[in-house]
Amino acid sequence: MPNIYFIIVTYNAMQWAERCFSSLRKSSVPVNVLVVDNGSTDGTQDFIKRNFNVVELIQNDENLGFGKANNIGIETAYRKNADFFYLMNQDAWIFENSVAELLKVYNSYSNKSDIGILSPVHLDGSEKKLDIFIDKYIAMNFENRMISDFYLNSPKPCYEISFVNAAHWLIPKETIEKVGGFNPYFFHYGEDNEYVNRIHYHQKKIFLVSGSKAVHDGKQDLEKVDYQRFEDLSLETRILDPNLTDEYQKIRSSLLKSTFKNLVLADFSSARKMHKLFRRISSQEKLLQDNKKFLTSNFHAFLNL
Repeated sequence: MPNIYFIIVTYNAMQWAERCFSSLRKSSVPVNVLVVDNGSTDGTQDFIKRNFNVVELIQNDENLGFGKANNIGIETAYRKNADFFYLMNQDAWIFENSVAELLKVYNSYSNKSDIGILSPVHLDGSEKKLDIFIDKYIAMNFENRMISDFYLNSPKPCYEISFVNAAHWLIPKETIEKVGGFNPYFFHYGEDNEYVNRIHYHQKKIFLVSGSKAVHDGKQDLEKVDYQRFEDLSLETRILDPNLTDEYQKIRSSLLKSTFKNLVLADFSSARKMHKLFRRISSQEKLLQDNKKFLTSNFHAFLNL
């Protein structure tokens, strides 16, 4: 039986704690659970200690963010000889066969070194509908014909997709040793996008496993998503993307041109916005360039293994 470690970063998780941790007890495949708490103030830690004493709890004195906290969990699980690292959000839970179905696909896949991430199909909190973002990721990869297969009730065991968020990631040990952990440049938002870029850089694949379902009780209203935050961070994500070259200079030049263009058009609001982004990127030049050099020249980047 493989040694599987669930790694859950918590920050005021009481709203979901019971469903999240109870679901892990019911897994048909035995799993270990490691919680990295980012300084919860709602009693999450005491609840876990009182009701789920088999969970190993690591307490941070402050909120380190999603990526850094996950890296602590990954390093700890690695020292405990984990074969698989299951990263799960605090607002998520699994079903009895979720892990078993993921392992079934992994074990039957001929070239296991190709596998970067395995993900279940994400349901929303009702457990009756697809999570709105998994809808989006499937649609982005329409060429794999997953929608057609599901509609005609003939799904394949798994489908390669270009991206899936980190609410439910099963990561093999080999991926951790090669790709590494999350980039600490990102505090919250953007970590999974940047990680997936490195998955592709190392020529590994992401698979959505049709027979495995799990729940992510996240936002289901696209109008409530902070798109501005995503848009701003996308600049850094592109600059750090090891699959792209000279992206820093391209983005910097584009922002400067956009600033002058909007000034000529007397669109001062847009000009200020572009110039603000230009100044932010310029001020981070050395940090971004050093970060990209580090992540492309090191195995298990950002982890102390």
